[in-house]
Amino acid sequence: MTVIKSTRVLGVMLAATAIAMNAPLQAQVDSGTAVTLAADTQGSPEERAVTMLAQMTQDEKLSLLMGFFGTDFPPGGFEAPEEARYGSAGYVPGIARLGIPAQWQADAGIGVATQGGAQVKRARTALPSGLATAATWDRELAFAGGAMIGSEARADGFNVLLGGSVNLTREPRNGRNFEYAGEDPLLAGVMAGEQIAGVQSNDIISTSKHFAVNDQETDRGRSNSVLDEASMRMSDLLAFQIAHEIGDPGSVMCAYNRVNGPYSCEHPFLLTQVLRKEWGWPGYVMSDWGAVHSTADAANSGTDQESGYGLQRAANFAADKLRAALDAGETSQERIDLMVTRILRSMFSHGLIDNPVSADQLIDFAANRAVSQADAEGGIVLLKNDGNILPLAASARRIVLIGGHADKGVLSGGGSSQVYPDGENAVPGIEPTSWPGPVVYYPSSPLEELRALLPDARITYHDGVDHRRAAAAARNADLAIVFGTQWASESIDVPMHVEDDTLIESVAQSQPNTVVVLQTGGPVLMPWADKVPAIVEAWFPGRMGGAAIARVLTGAVNPSGHLPVTIPRSLAQLPHPGDPQPGDVNYTEGAAVGYKWFDAQGHDPLFPFGHGLSYTGFEYGNLTVTRAGDGLVATFTVTNSGEVAGADAAQVYVSGEGWEAPRRLGGFAKVELEPGETQLVSVALDPRLLAVWSTRENGWVRQSGSYQVSIGENSREIVETASIDLPASYLSAQWRPQ
Repeated sequence: MTVIKSTRVLGVMLAATAIAMNAPLQAQVDSGTAVTLAADTQGSPEERAVTMLAQMTQDEKLSLLMGFFGTDFPPGGFEAPEEARYGSAGYVPGIARLGIPAQWQADAGIGVATQGGAQVKRARTALPSGLATAATWDRELAFAGGAMIGSEARADGFNVLLGGSVNLTREPRNGRNFEYAGEDPLLAGVMAGEQIAGVQSNDIISTSKHFAVNDQETDRGRSNSVLDEASMRMSDLLAFQIAHEIGDPGSVMCAYNRVNGPYSCEHPFLLTQVLRKEWGWPGYVMSDWGAVHSTADAANSGTDQESGYGLQRAANFAADKLRAALDAGETSQERIDLMVTRILRSMFSHGLIDNPVSADQLIDFAANRAVSQADAEGGIVLLKNDGNILPLAASARRIVLIGGHADKGVLSGGGSSQVYPDGENAVPGIEPTSWPGPVVYYPSSPLEELRALLPDARITYHDGVDHRRAAAAARNADLAIVFGTQWASESIDVPMHVEDDTLIESVAQSQPNTVVVLQTGGPVLMPWADKVPAIVEAWFPGRMGGAAIARVLTGAVNPSGHLPVTIPRSLAQLPHPGDPQPGDVNYTEGAAVGYKWFDAQGHDPLFPFGHGLSYTGFEYGNLTVTRAGDGLVATFTVTNSGEVAGADAAQVYVSGEGWEAPRRLGGFAKVELEPGETQLVSVALDPRLLAVWSTRENGWVRQSGSYQVSIGENSREIVETASIDLPASYLSAQWRPQ
């Protein structure tokens, strides 16, 4: 086996499987040559990038196009560069001669992650899962979460974050669904875009990822996502487009998978036609770790930086390979200069040069935990509450918690996004203990938090391993709370059920007052749903998840989360009921993802997209619809008709002829109201959601006719509908909201 080494002075990589170090790059420039430091350049980010490019040697240019894994990788004999931040995802050397800082990269979809192979884990604040944040339907919470992650990353000396996860929940068994933002392109794009903007408010770069149609983990490095262009434009690509319009990410991470044949990282349609020419996006494309399969083809197609050498043995953008491609005429100097300029432009635009990072800064963990807890409380969804068994009745003096390690902590998702908590893993030793694990429970115990909130109740815990004894414990209590868990992680797809369905069945047979609290990576089947009066979906609730769950169960917080995904009754209702398979993945449902598929097929879901109950009631009415520019504005009233304060996700749906489904989410707003309060709400509707993509006209085409605009509790419970006649219209591929 070839051993890959690195030293403090990084030079030109001479081969794909070995790094040979040259003398410092500064020695290649005459000592008397006057140079302009990056911080002293003037003008727009583009102008400053061009000024810098003119100062650079060819070796310096090529050094920006190749990134290293930031953590030792013994299976490959790789030792991370000493300049990399310990336990990190990546490192791209800077150019000290010109004042260009290194790029220190961290996985950070849910918080600042540490690679599992690092001996010492960086203890940082974990947000709830991306799906939980999407379930808040609250743009301000999404931005605040991103800003929190960015602040901790900056304090650790990271300036490029691998977050902004936008992929849709096409395959509900996808092991990475917990990182993403649900099944609807508008909701996913808005929520991911706000988090990107929050991250970048710290003068660092966020990516958007994984571009594109990267919707399952099975065979992720070779599988081929097959989807017609119009459907892709109206679903997966629209989610990314909206996220870019809101968040303006400095970088895009191209995905592992193929799309209609070519690999994502050598896909001129995605990376040049769509990203550059149509969306006008000016940043740089970095590869996922090991996702580059060629040199000239990837560079010419639009990939600007290969990432993660060392974890993956590919080195297609190594200096010697790029030089060989130049010498052979397979790529051009203009292309190399363009790639470098894009990277520099993002570094200027997003503050990496004017406000450089430094490591080992203080972190306000108390404030950051509060951000995480607010996110968790806003994203917990009350799915069912027959008989108003929740909030926990004052008469329930004997309560037993069963299963899910609820005495110790709350579950998190695995893989590269894993954030390690301060203190120890609350439940160590659960398999897998190495990649794609370890399985980590954050030390926020629902049991202890409930005891603190209900001091007069006798609250006990049973691990649920012995179903007979767990059922007996439930029978002897006034109320049982069963915790159902589904661990999920990058690199695997997961069964669509909690770990122990039969435990829930056993407890429910013994105790009619049974509440189920779910901690899952995505939607799960619930064959026991009719046998329990209350179900709470807490997702992976983050570092303060135990406190958030307890506060929702007791009514200290009124639940306001709404589903960002559809929960089916059975696998047979899915467009692809069978387990994910390698090879070609034919997305025959087209743009009818999630609830749109259910509506188009007439399937009755267990819980529809947008569903979420409250401890109060909300009434909607007085809907009016007016034209505004290219789109529409829906105006209506929302009234809190109950006796406690609460928040609701006001959802606006649109319907038209010839669409992929009867109804689309057109806009939404999170509304907080005191008891008896009424608020007038106006929601702008994106005109692209009133149109279909035309490949012939390469744009959004709206037919003339009558369109229906509805307000609803969810995608299935429509409260009021208004019609409006609209003329035909066309929006070009370059159209952006003003």
